[in-house]
Amino acid sequence: MRFHYTAGARRALRLAQQSTADSNQVGSPALLLAFFNEPECRAAHWLESYGVSLSMAENRWPNVRQPTHQETNVQTPSAITWSFSPDVELGLREVQARCWAYPKPLELATEHLLLGLTLCQDSVAEWLAEQGLHAAELEQKLHQLHGYQPTVDTLGPPLDLEETPPQVAILSIKSVENSSAPPPELGPPRDFIQAEPFSETVGLIRAFDAAFNRAREALRVIEDYVRFVLDDRHLTNLLKQLRHSLTAAASHVSRPQRLACRETQADVGTQLSTPQETTRPNAAAVLAANFGRLAESLRSLEEYGKVFQQAGENLGGRFESLRYQAYTLERAVESTRNSLHRLAHAQLYVLLDGQANADDFSALVVSLIRAGVDILQLRDKQLADRELLARARLLRELTQGTSTLFIMNDRPDLALLSAADGVHVGQEELTVKDARRLLGTDRLIGVSTHSLAQARQAVLDGADYLGAGPTFPTPTKSFAHFPGLPYIQAVSQEIRLPTFVIGGVTLSHLPTLFHSGATRVAVSSSILSSPSPSPTAHQFKYLLTPHRPV
Repeated sequence: MRFHYTAGARRALRLAQQSTADSNQVGSPALLLAFFNEPECRAAHWLESYGVSLSMAENRWPNVRQPTHQETNVQTPSAITWSFSPDVELGLREVQARCWAYPKPLELATEHLLLGLTLCQDSVAEWLAEQGLHAAELEQKLHQLHGYQPTVDTLGPPLDLEETPPQVAILSIKSVENSSAPPPELGPPRDFIQAEPFSETVGLIRAFDAAFNRAREALRVIEDYVRFVLDDRHLTNLLKQLRHSLTAAASHVSRPQRLACRETQADVGTQLSTPQETTRPNAAAVLAANFGRLAESLRSLEEYGKVFQQAGENLGGRFESLRYQAYTLERAVESTRNSLHRLAHAQLYVLLDGQANADDFSALVVSLIRAGVDILQLRDKQLADRELLARARLLRELTQGTSTLFIMNDRPDLALLSAADGVHVGQEELTVKDARRLLGTDRLIGVSTHSLAQARQAVLDGADYLGAGPTFPTPTKSFAHFPGLPYIQAVSQEIRLPTFVIGGVTLSHLPTLFHSGATRVAVSSSILSSPSPSPTAHQFKYLLTPHRPV
């Protein structure tokens, strides 16, 4: 985004950029704290007048790095082009839309940047509102400061930029210095795109506005399902980020322009509907309808965005990127939802090798099935491929017709040949994508994860379940690093995709794991090395069943 800035605003932006973790983008917490390091700026004075201090902001955002004394004294060139986070970009574009009627070209000062922060729709805006700084009041102060004031009581659109009312007051602005003079002739914002004929421009803006509203509404429906039904923090956060990125991209056609061209009462499409739109048989239908609406709307925004983009911009490309993100999130949401249904009762996952011979293997498998084991994974690094495949086919035969699932470790090819229910891969084995190409859509694909970043990626890759660990030392495998219980707690709080805690889990660990939020475990030696594997497995299953006392 290109604006003209005062010297004070440039200094504040430079300090904010130096304090932001991603130095390529200015984020709202860093910008807020930067005002206090530019004490002569008007934004700092306004903050102080509301009782907001540097220490209060530092306590709220302790991770924002403060610039050094040398950094605060560096001169800031006027030719720098700043890059903003989506929330800050949204806020500043809204400032531009609200101040376009000034007779002189808008030069953003620190007070304009502060107004932008109150319009960001993020934690900074919420915190500033708690301190008493509201956009409408700051906007009025700006108008008065720069010699203009609204002639109506309503100061522009509501504070919540995502709630778009059907009508808003149109502001005419008059000079305070010469109130008897007629108001200046107000042209459109500088970024207003006029095509020929003008009536077509209005129609194009209406189409853009309608597509944006449909996309935003569809995202909200999906986000509410993921937030309240799936209770998945990871996917909820990604959907929220997508919604904010959508709003930031759509702000290239300003909100006042879109509202001025909106004509809901005369829209020929408001009375058109199909019987399918009036009913939804289940949640899956709600998700499918709204993901479809989202994709269609983003495609429409992509095409019309190409009309409104200015030189050097790629607005159509931004919407295209958002559309691809929506496709990925659709798969992740549906995979999570389907896996939660398919693995609803799967809590005990046992990993076993091929044993000394087929008879011993068969006896062990039968005893574990009778003990109520939900999933059996065949993992053996010693057997030759032919013998391993023979064991896999035997395991398939023994589990066929039971509630116990059969998963093959690492080998999608053997999983396919033995008709296994799925395959489990590690971070160094085949990817989910490659395994899916071999096994198709119906078989389960699990992924071993050792960090929250790996777990998040596995969700987006389309995994059906996760293995999380190693949690405790285990005799079956050696690891240089144990993510341990902190990782289990983190993944339990953030991700709802079925996750099995793995790595040295014993019966004595279950209370600690339950306290960390885990409900599913994958075990090996604690059952297979037990003198009585079947009773031990049965005890695991009993304690893992919901509402059982530990």
